[in-house]
Amino acid sequence: MVKRKRSTISLEVEKPKQEENILPLVRASDEPLTKKAKWINKQRVLVFAARGITQRDRHLMVDLRDMMPHSKTESKFERKDPLFVINEICEMKNCSKCIFFEGRKKQDLFLWLANVPKGPSAKFYIENVHTMKELKMTGNCLKGTRPLLSFDSSFDTQPYWSLLKELMTQIFSTPKNHPKSQPFFDHVFTFTIIENRIWFRNFQILEEDGQLAEIGPRFVLNPIKVFDGSFGGETIWENPNYVTPNAYRRMLNLQTGLKYRQKIEQKLSLAARQPTGDLYDIDALDEEVFEDKNPTQIANEVINQRIDDGKKKKKEKKRKNKNTTTGKKSGRDMFQEILADSDDE
Repeated sequence: MVKRKRSTISLEVEKPKQEENILPLVRASDEPLTKKAKWINKQRVLVFAARGITQRDRHLMVDLRDMMPHSKTESKFERKDPLFVINEICEMKNCSKCIFFEGRKKQDLFLWLANVPKGPSAKFYIENVHTMKELKMTGNCLKGTRPLLSFDSSFDTQPYWSLLKELMTQIFSTPKNHPKSQPFFDHVFTFTIIENRIWFRNFQILEEDGQLAEIGPRFVLNPIKVFDGSFGGETIWENPNYVTPNAYRRMLNLQTGLKYRQKIEQKLSLAARQPTGDLYDIDALDEEVFEDKNPTQIANEVINQRIDDGKKKKKEKKRKNKNTTTGKKSGRDMFQEILADSDDE
């Protein structure tokens, strides 16, 4: 087959159309870059901990980090360094908020929520920690989805509660159109005030009518202080009902040792009430004459008497058996028979 050649006329017609669609390849350096206007809130949260936290505390930190797609990580913070160094770390990481975990004595866990670099910041003591791996709840949600924040109405009663509400809203809320987030809501963060403590729960939204299923984790925040600056500064508010964990453990130890102390006090009072001096042993002879026997002594005497009676009975039976077998009478029996015959005459 012979290939058909293209006509030169068609090429001449197509050339001006291609030249019209060509775009310029050179851009001026002064022209600004085109940015996406949707992602406006670019707050990032730095979530990390100091050295010395336990395994459960580290799992709690990882759970919070997974639920917040706008969070960033950092290596462990040295305990010898002052806390205001965290502001420089947040600046290097381009983070405007910070969640910092601080452990003490391998059993106490403290939480810092801070707005970097100007503040305010709040310090909490974490109680009743339960991670996702411990709970194994039925609820579930996709990773990276945006959460709904639900606050108790009691947050509006006091100014310091409203300040903590605003701080938590800015930290835990995922920015809209974040590159690592999903564009829908499927779980809820609830913050409830009970007994001057903030109870945190995470629920899955099952249906639109309000049915929920808990996912986890769960913990309780006991507020200690609120500072004007970031990780320090002037104290705005201090919790008057807060008891340090060391003082609480000391109270428990005192309660357990109270019984032992009461026994010792009873012994000392008994010794103080007993008479002392020269007249203490004046009735010693009366006690020896009219001494009451102990129950153990009485029981021993009764047992010994029964043993003696049993031995006597055995001896009498042996004598009788011997007399019946040999047919001989003892001297005592013969004497009794002679006396009986004399009485008859």
